[in-house]
Amino acid sequence: MYELEEIKIENLIYEIREKQVMLDSDVARLFGYTTKDLNRNVKNNISRFPGNYCFRLTEEEYKNLRCKIFTSSLEDNYGGRRYLPYVFTEYGITMLTGILKSEIAVKASLKIVDTFINMRNFIRENKDIFKRLTTVEYKMLEYDENFEKIFNALEPKKLENQKIFFNGEIYDSYSLIIDLIKEANGRIIIIDNYIDKSILDMLIYKKENVRVELITSSHYLTKTDISKFNKQYPNLNIKYSNIFHDRFIIIDSCLYHLGASLKDLGKKCFGINKIEDIEYLNKILATIN
Repeated sequence: MYELEEIKIENLIYEIREKQVMLDSDVARLFGYTTKDLNRNVKNNISRFPGNYCFRLTEEEYKNLRCKIFTSSLEDNYGGRRYLPYVFTEYGITMLTGILKSEIAVKASLKIVDTFINMRNFIRENKDIFKRLTTVEYKMLEYDENFEKIFNALEPKKLENQKIFFNGEIYDSYSLIIDLIKEANGRIIIIDNYIDKSILDMLIYKKENVRVELITSSHYLTKTDISKFNKQYPNLNIKYSNIFHDRFIIIDSCLYHLGASLKDLGKKCFGINKIEDIEYLNKILATIN
């Protein structure tokens, strides 16, 4: 098993057919699956993987790719494959997360998203240096004219007042919640009657000293789960209450109403609304306390 933190995901992203993609075997190992099992899940849900999500390489494309993969930290006898591999765009990888429903897959998917975003930020922050490069050098560093479009799609969506997500928009909904969690400077309060370990996976992105309080009526999380999380990411507490029906998340002094449980983001159509009236925030805080 590979440690996700030790893998340089940027080395596993290739450009094929004017798309940024990852090889099925790399995705499988990041997700904790065999390539065979991963592709079987894809074939069983093939209607969810149109051409801009997933496609199979041609012999020529695979030959060209094999000239590059010697730099991959996960490279392991690609030449012994019996079939031409599949490759996945960021949308296909996100769809896989929803189908496989494993904690490892969620963590890996979020790590991949962060990698794309960090690559974009790096280029933006160093744009003056890139302008000084010769035309040849610059062409070696940029991917293609679609580079900006790809990262615009991957950019976390800032929530102003409201946002509606539709069935299958797993990446968009997850990235927005992760972005909110990262913005917290003092506290995060999550009110959700179906809190499980997938919520803890999201909370690893909080700042070190941010306090987290989980309000739920369920017992999907054990004392051991909370204890282990706190050893690495301190300041998390859980309270059990059945007085809430709807779901809310409080980021410092900002209140958001969630139309779906956090563990089900992207599975059905739902909305996220920012509630501006401070009176409602105070009433919820008073109810909690």
